[in-house]
Amino acid sequence: MHITGNVTSTAGNLQARAPSASSAESARIRSDVDAARTTALSALNNDRFRVMLEQISDPRASGALMAMGADSNNSAATDLNTALSRYAENSE
Repeated sequence: MHITGNVTSTAGNLQARAPSASSAESARIRSDVDAARTTALSALNNDRFRVMLEQISDPRASGALMAMGADSNNSAATDLNTALSRYAENSE
């Protein structure tokens, strides 16, 4: 899957939408938007990310995830503090 689109700078659009913003603020927002666009395009063109998206969007995967969910009637459920301490022990 390869996604392409209009990835031109947002300078013109930003100035048209926010004429009252200061130029420093406009530049910061423009830079943030351009960085987000670049990151999103990079992720979408990354094969590992694409495979992960395909796997989690598979209906069989969502069924498996639901089966792993906590059951409120399950007395063996682990509370958050126990899980955190076990994680810390295993991370050492």
